[in-house]
Amino acid sequence: MSDPDKTPLGGKHDWEGFREVDRAIAENRHFKYSIQKAWADPWERKALYLTAFVIACFVIFVIIYDGLI
Repeated sequence: MSDPDKTPLGGKHDWEGFREVDRAIAENRHFKYSIQKAWADPWERKALYLTAFVIACFVIFVIIYDGLI
């Protein structure tokens, strides 16, 4: 990959919206970038809350159903 300290040269085919994504991939932080973008969007934040709630409910169900508590 390229050196993360170097920024890409501006050109005719430079897409402003994807510069941050390209930088995140170059710095190997794409997962963090994706989570930050999801957290900034109110609908995706609600989906993250819902997903965490469903997983927690499933874990609680399994624990109770199997008689672990």
